Amino acid sequence: MLFSRDWLAEAVDLPADPNALAERLTLSGFAVEHVEEKEGDVAFDIDVTTNRPDCMNHRGLAREIAALYDLPLRPLATALPEGEEKVEAAAAVEVADPEACPRYAARVIRGVRVGESPAWLKRRLASIGLRSINNVVDVTNFVLWETGQPLHAFDLATLAGGRIVVRRARAEERLTTLDGQERALDPEMLVIADADKPVALGGVMGGLDSEVTAATVDVLLESAHFDRRAVRVAAKRLGLHTDASHRFERGADPGGCREAADRAAGLIAELAGGTVLAGALDVAHPQLYAPRHGRLDLARLAAFAGAPVAAADAERWLVALGFALSPEGPGVYRVSVPSWRHYDFDPRTPGRAEVYEADLFEEVLHCFGLDRIPSALPAIAGADGPKTPAQRLRTRVKRHLAACGFAEAVHYAFLDPAADAAWPSLRDVAPLRLANPLSELYSVLRRSLVPNLVASARFNQRRGAAAVRLFEVATVFFAGSGTDSGELPEQPEHVALVAGGRVGQPWDHQVELDLFDLQGAVDSLAADAGLRLTARAADLPGFLPGSAALLFRVDRGGEAIGFFGQVAEEEGYPLYVAELALAGLAAGGSNRAVTLPSRLPGISVDFTLTHALSTPWAEIEAAISALAPPELVAFGLKDRYRGAGVPEGAVNTTIHFHYNAAERSLTQDEVNGHQAGLTGELLRRFAGQD
Repeated sequence: MLFSRDWLAEAVDLPADPNALAERLTLSGFAVEHVEEKEGDVAFDIDVTTNRPDCMNHRGLAREIAALYDLPLRPLATALPEGEEKVEAAAAVEVADPEACPRYAARVIRGVRVGESPAWLKRRLASIGLRSINNVVDVTNFVLWETGQPLHAFDLATLAGGRIVVRRARAEERLTTLDGQERALDPEMLVIADADKPVALGGVMGGLDSEVTAATVDVLLESAHFDRRAVRVAAKRLGLHTDASHRFERGADPGGCREAADRAAGLIAELAGGTVLAGALDVAHPQLYAPRHGRLDLARLAAFAGAPVAAADAERWLVALGFALSPEGPGVYRVSVPSWRHYDFDPRTPGRAEVYEADLFEEVLHCFGLDRIPSALPAIAGADGPKTPAQRLRTRVKRHLAACGFAEAVHYAFLDPAADAAWPSLRDVAPLRLANPLSELYSVLRRSLVPNLVASARFNQRRGAAAVRLFEVATVFFAGSGTDSGELPEQPEHVALVAGGRVGQPWDHQVELDLFDLQGAVDSLAADAGLRLTARAADLPGFLPGSAALLFRVDRGGEAIGFFGQVAEEEGYPLYVAELALAGLAAGGSNRAVTLPSRLPGISVDFTLTHALSTPWAEIEAAISALAPPELVAFGLKDRYRGAGVPEGAVNTTIHFHYNAAERSLTQDEVNGHQAGLTGELLRRFAGQD
């Protein structure tokens, strides 16, 4: 927002150095983004935040400068000569909706000569980027940017019956606005009407049929206060944004309507000739903008800011800004808020027009200087609380997967219903639908982390990623028994993984990630928690038939804690995914038994078993565990092969065995005897299966 130095100087004495003024304003919360010399003037480009509509004009900003530099603010020139004719004889004002328009002030000027504005007025408007239109309209723009009060000038001869009626629009009414567009109105829009029809949109834009033209002789000048919600409704629905709506939507000054009307009427009479009729039509409903009050405690202010503020300084700044103070005790004041400052009421004071004390703190502190407030975090008494078991588990899982080469992903908690239905869930419940979704693609809460994770993997795949390894730890959502009664749904944490592609350098050994790599990551995750998992083949949606399995804890039967498998749909290299309930990885106890490895050498043996493809590894693993002699300290799946030499419907599974003893070296004959017994039983159980 542009401000002119010469214009500001009409209200308050300014420092000689504009850059020093810019720095002081910035440190008080009005960020000056640019300072530029412009035809003998200096333009300040200032970021006035939306909560400060009182400073979206030159007098408002001058008031702040006067408070910062302890200088007097010169009064606004509003005295004007009036004719003998009473304004009531020429026009009438009726406010049919006082909540939407708590104040409407109007003045009438007869016998104006609409023409070109004088050079000084053109220069003032040009300094902030406005073009001159004619002397009457230029005055309304000038007073808007001077005082912050939006004004509108009507050609009085075009107002039927010389009446102004502030009301809601009627069904099927239309209005052609100043931009030449015909607008369809609805009953929620506030309009300014004459005796017959709408002539303006309240607080937004005037109508074309009642605008001031070269033929205008008599002018009715509007200076009103409109409710911000009423203005917002009309501006938003019609796609309009004007200087007037910008201010009304943020909160204009209801107490400045008459002053701005007098100021503008006097300037119009001076620049366009004519006579200002005696008196003003001022319909006010002050109960709708009752005075507001607050309580300022300097001790609480110092604690809030972390810096002491002298009582004399706080009083001086607030008085300069228009606040009235009444002492209630040492360092405690009852504060009356001026009409141009808008705050929300504190709901903790029902029935009383009390503002938040933090708003009064801000008024003092921006004058105190934001640079003088120490940048220190508040001290918190006592030691930090320990992490909960759930937090420790979440951290351990994330660190472990990162060490396994997976990158963490974060997704929205919303899903497309079709994507949700395409994947399994650990609970057979319907997804929770959102009452007001962003779109159909985000209309249900996720029951699984897999859909979003697979979508991200495909996204990376399509953009040339040679391999993808992602994981996510987040909540999923299940409807509980009390969901319909207003209780929150169940929100357990899950961990999901996706992997696929080739890892390694092209000039070195490359490995293609497969289902066993994913299973290895899942098993290592369980081992890190001191657990063992077992898999049971299952037919799950979204997975390649024969590749999916449910995961169970060996020490617990019953409910599955996860699932994994190969993604059915392929767009390039295959993807493998797994998901587990984080609570399922919680160890039963914190103590773990540790067996020291033998210092003596061991003997390793590989054995290839040809068995039916339908036989899961979990059954073979369970059989070996049941038959294992004490000297068999480790065994595991080494390789699986299907191809030439292997019967149809079968697979070669190579199993690695490692034998060792703690107190002596094993002989080859001993190992051969143990191995013969194991392999014979495996062949008997599995080699003949269909």
